[in-house]
Amino acid sequence: MPSPDPAYRILLVEDDEADAVLVDELLHDTGLRFELSTRTTLAGARRELASRDIDCILLDLHLPDASGTKAIAAVRELAPHTAVIVLTGLSEKQAGAEAMAAGAQDYLVKGSVAADQLHRTIRYAVYRSQSERAAAEAQKARLRAEENARLERGLLPQPLLDTSTVTVTARYLPGAERALLGGDFLDVVEGDDGLLHAVVGDVSGHGPDAAAAGVCLRIAWRSLILGGHRGPGLLRLMERILVAECGPRPLFATCTLLTLDQQAATATLYLAGHHAPLLTTAGGTRELDVEHGRALAITQKPAAWPATVIPLPAAAALTLYTDGLTEGHNGSHTGRLGVEGLLALIRNLSPNDAAAHVDHIIKEAQALNAGRHTDDIAVLRLDWDTG
Repeated sequence: MPSPDPAYRILLVEDDEADAVLVDELLHDTGLRFELSTRTTLAGARRELASRDIDCILLDLHLPDASGTKAIAAVRELAPHTAVIVLTGLSEKQAGAEAMAAGAQDYLVKGSVAADQLHRTIRYAVYRSQSERAAAEAQKARLRAEENARLERGLLPQPLLDTSTVTVTARYLPGAERALLGGDFLDVVEGDDGLLHAVVGDVSGHGPDAAAAGVCLRIAWRSLILGGHRGPGLLRLMERILVAECGPRPLFATCTLLTLDQQAATATLYLAGHHAPLLTTAGGTRELDVEHGRALAITQKPAAWPATVIPLPAAAALTLYTDGLTEGHNGSHTGRLGVEGLLALIRNLSPNDAAAHVDHIIKEAQALNAGRHTDDIAVLRLDWDTG
């Protein structure tokens, strides 16, 4: 059996009781399934539209508190994606055309409307309104995708590598479907000293301000690395830039700085309010024990960012990530994944190539979270094999 037509939620805005009764009777003659609410003023319509969704508004142009195209404009402002059909009088020859020019989907002349005409008009008006809404949403999605592509070029650049044999895998996902990227950033650069330098960071907050600050810090980090700045001096300069760029906005940032020396088989790490990377070897994956320093611009007090030097095996991988990967839910209503949950998740995944492994980790973490925690996820994995 074909599914029946949906029940149209119709709001009649009409102050003439006799006309309202006629419209009600005519609606019953159309054969449409409908739920009718009647209001006599624009103020009453405003309260109704605020309380529930409406599919179609039948609007009289002569209300006690609004009339003509002003009434249409007011209704369109209240419900921009709801179909509006104007009810005009026999003497108002130009009113219908003016109503459609003002934003109504259609118009009907009181006293000369048949049931089948009302049936077609309502169905067409609702369909047209839904199509307009779908087109507007599609346009928003295109603009959002274009904006994300521009942000991604700034927040997730191409690694700048010359002779390094390290394999770089980078991923960046917004915290919610159709959301703009936020303030997470990452980068990898091979310096003139032949060492591989990497950063993963997270600017507090969400939205364009955090994204702009993230792009700024990422570009500043790359420029400073290529200029020879390292360690605490580099972090102090990044902090100064963040404070200068944010102005009165109370933003701070966390980050991990990594210098990989393959000849010496060591990694030098600086943590500024960020969590430690993960080291993956043939024996499994573990979180590194790294000394911590404070986040950038979280306070005006002088900071000390201690260095931690980690010996590395000939073949292994380091994974740096932002807290969007671990702060999501762990499948329960209240628990969070955390680092221990992330390590358990990794242990349960079958070995893959680096890119597939990172993708699987993110997919599993997002599945457990089920959209309840909306924070961006940035992951950077560095693989090497000098054996």
